Amino acid sequence: MNIKYKVASRKSKLAIKQTEIVLHELTRLCGVDNFEITSIRTKGDVDQRPLFSMDRKGLFEREVNNAVLNGQADFAVHSLKDIPTDFHTELIIAAIPKRANPRDVMIAVKKINLKDLQTRSKIGTSSLRRAIQILLINPDINVVPIRGNIETRIQKVFSGQYDAIVLAEAGLMRLGMKEVIVETFDAEDLCPAPGQGAMAVVCRKDNKGLISLLKKIEHQPSRISIEAERTLMTDIHAGCRFPVGALATYDTENRTVRLRVKAFSADGKKSLKLEKIGSANQAKTIGKEMARSLIRNGIEDMADGWREALDSWNNL
Repeated sequence: MNIKYKVASRKSKLAIKQTEIVLHELTRLCGVDNFEITSIRTKGDVDQRPLFSMDRKGLFEREVNNAVLNGQADFAVHSLKDIPTDFHTELIIAAIPKRANPRDVMIAVKKINLKDLQTRSKIGTSSLRRAIQILLINPDINVVPIRGNIETRIQKVFSGQYDAIVLAEAGLMRLGMKEVIVETFDAEDLCPAPGQGAMAVVCRKDNKGLISLLKKIEHQPSRISIEAERTLMTDIHAGCRFPVGALATYDTENRTVRLRVKAFSADGKKSLKLEKIGSANQAKTIGKEMARSLIRNGIEDMADGWREALDSWNNL
């Protein structure tokens, strides 16, 4: 019997493409090829306010995961960074396929690097994490919020509304749009968001047979890296309203994980840049240890400063 699996996804072109990538892997590795995709608009798709002005928790995943919970879908495919670290207790991230490159990139009409952009150039980003690091690279430019799907944001550059935008490389590569990239940032210069570049396949915890199937497309090094990053974020309670860059990399030869973290004060004058390396089978422990180090070094004071700054901005 050829079972048909119902799959939930956001409606955006990128979300559908990511879902198709996952389904292709299930067909290639498991021989499963009967799927029906249900596309769903989330609160984050409807509400176009700057992300820092909203509660990010569940903004891009709740409605999609509800389809899994109520039986409308068997599983869902997400950008992993959209899933809160404490999402619904009846659900599980059953598989993390191989992570794409987590770096950030810049798109601009002129072939010029960020540090060389002219004073007051208008740079769009949806991320406080990117905004603060962009200004550290070039303090003379004007960083402003931008929303919309990837295609919409790119169009705003080429129509002259923005001089450049900064966003994740992974989405552009998955959409076959690498030709618009003018600069790729090293993680040392622009530390990515935790989970950036990774996808997550979510299903109900009680669906053991489906979990077993989905596990066949799991990429263990990606899972290990993500566990370090997400454990860190859980323990410091960070999110969209408090920008933290974190990237864990897995060393296959030595079976170790290297976790790098960057956090900044709201005025950009203070920063924390820490690194920990440990055994791959202790990824969560590395995340917890990093969180404790950040707390000892004053990250909670930084978080308070960001909350005060954002409250002031939102009341203008």
